[in-house]
Amino acid sequence: MKIKLLFSCVVVAGLFTHAAPARAANEPKDKTPWKITGQLEEACSCDAACPCWFNSKPTKMTCSGGQVLLIEKGNYGNTKLDGLAVATMGQSPEGKTMMESYGNWTFAFYYIDEKANPEQRKALQAIAGAVLTPGVSKNTETRYVPITRNIAGKEHQITIGQYGTFHGHLVEGGMGGAAKIVNPPGADPLHHQYEQGRTTVMTYNDADQNWSWSNSNYMFGTFTVDNVQYEKFAAGLAQKMARMKNERSSGKK
Repeated sequence: MKIKLLFSCVVVAGLFTHAAPARAANEPKDKTPWKITGQLEEACSCDAACPCWFNSKPTKMTCSGGQVLLIEKGNYGNTKLDGLAVATMGQSPEGKTMMESYGNWTFAFYYIDEKANPEQRKALQAIAGAVLTPGVSKNTETRYVPITRNIAGKEHQITIGQYGTFHGHLVEGGMGGAAKIVNPPGADPLHHQYEQGRTTVMTYNDADQNWSWSNSNYMFGTFTVDNVQYEKFAAGLAQKMARMKNERSSGKK
C-alpha cells in the first residue's frame, strides 16, 4: 500500500509517510526505546509498481490498501513483541497523490494482533503511530484481530481478521531474481528497499469499504528499525520541509 513518501519528489513526502514532525512540537514525546525486526507485507489498488512512492497519482482514482508488519523479534522498552503483528489499512482521496492529500485521507484504520496482552497492545499501537501513516486521516479506529500469514509456494496469503485479505507473489527481474526497488523518493527506514510483486487477490470490508482487486501492487520486505532511526528520519525531514517553506516564501517576494 502506501505509506508513502518523501515529497516534491524527495522532500514533500514528509506529508505522507511521516508528517509527524509537524505535530511533534505540540505533543509530548514518547521517549520509550523500541526496536523491531521482521517482514513487511504490503498491497494496494494501484498497478505495480505503486506510483505513490514517486509522488505520482494512483493508477485508479484512489490508492486503497495497507501493510502488515510481522515482527519476528522486538521490544518496546521492557515489553517483548516477538511473534506479534500490526497492520494498517487506508485510502487516499480521489485524484490526488498520497502526499498532497496527507491528513485528509478517507480513513486509516489500525489492526493489532489479538494475541497481544494489554501492555503489548499499547506498545504495538505506539510503534504503529510512529511508522505506519501517522496523522494521515481524522477518520481512524483500532481493532484487535487475528493477523495471519500462510506461504504456499510463491504465494503469500495474508489475513487481517474478518476484514481483509491479500494474496501476493513476487515478479522476476529482467536479469533474474526478484525485482527490487531501492531508496525510492518516498523511502522511510521501513521502505528503504523492498521486492516488487503483484496481488492475486485483495479484498477489504471495513470502514464502509468493499474492495476486490486482482493483479495490483504487492510488496515484500524485511526490516530492522528502531526509534533512533525514525527520530533521525523525522528530524531530517523537518529540516527539508523548513527549507522548502523558506524557498517558497523567498520566491513570492
